[in-house]
Amino acid sequence: MQPAEVVSRFAPSPSGLLHLGHGLSAVLGERLARETGGRWLLRIEDIDSSRCRPDFVQAIHDDLAWLGLKPDAVSVQSARRAAHQAALDLLTAMGLTYPCFCTRADIAAAVAAPHGSQPLYPGTCRGLSAAEAARRAATRDPAIRLDVAKAAARAGPLTWAEAGLGEQPADPLAGGDIVLARKDIGVGYMLACVVDDAEDGVTDIVRGRDLIESTPVQRLLQALLGHPAPRYHHHRLLLAPDGRRLAKRDKADTLASLRETGVDGPALAARLAALDPHGPDIAILFHEVD
Repeated sequence: MQPAEVVSRFAPSPSGLLHLGHGLSAVLGERLARETGGRWLLRIEDIDSSRCRPDFVQAIHDDLAWLGLKPDAVSVQSARRAAHQAALDLLTAMGLTYPCFCTRADIAAAVAAPHGSQPLYPGTCRGLSAAEAARRAATRDPAIRLDVAKAAARAGPLTWAEAGLGEQPADPLAGGDIVLARKDIGVGYMLACVVDDAEDGVTDIVRGRDLIESTPVQRLLQALLGHPAPRYHHHRLLLAPDGRRLAKRDKADTLASLRETGVDGPALAARLAALDPHGPDIAILFHEVD
């Protein structure tokens, strides 16, 4: 059933400058809201204070204004730490979390094959006794992981609604026991994102298809926390002329660099809006975007 009001969001992390792929997500999300008479929100996902910077926050606002996009409301993720912690506490009270003392090197050494770009956690600390966990905690701060198998058994079969494709099966087990919190950042992105989407009343999530792998576990968290399930719109990716994925570290590919070279922002936004979001990944020649 179509929600009474479509609420979409753009949720960048201010850990670098936005690139053209971010621009596509922003444009498509804003267009969805405007075409349906809904609302388009901006959320600054700044919980990782070690990587986020105020100048990147300002750059996000500058980039959106240059594209001609104006959010209906702006929120800051770090302002909701209490709600994030409450969600983590609830999952812990359900018996669905456990402390993990493994380093990245420990995990890499324990697995034979990676999952995507990261090794899939093998569950090393899942069965630790309370006494052993307490002993290890005396010398190392643990991360908190979700026991995905136990959580999935509790939630039951899950699907997500993909625009244009309908219901898709969600297999949260494929991603392993994800980290929900770490001492250095507190509650992490995956759980915070789910909590924030519910707090904001987000009905439709527009993002690149490179993030589709996070959807099953987000659906799991939504089900466990009793949150509504949004509809997803995973769009094509924009590539650099040489075929590589765009990345924040590539300064030549940023919206700021296009703006500084005189590219017309609203014209670029119109071109992005005209792209078929479901087409194959495509290389855009930056000198042609104006």
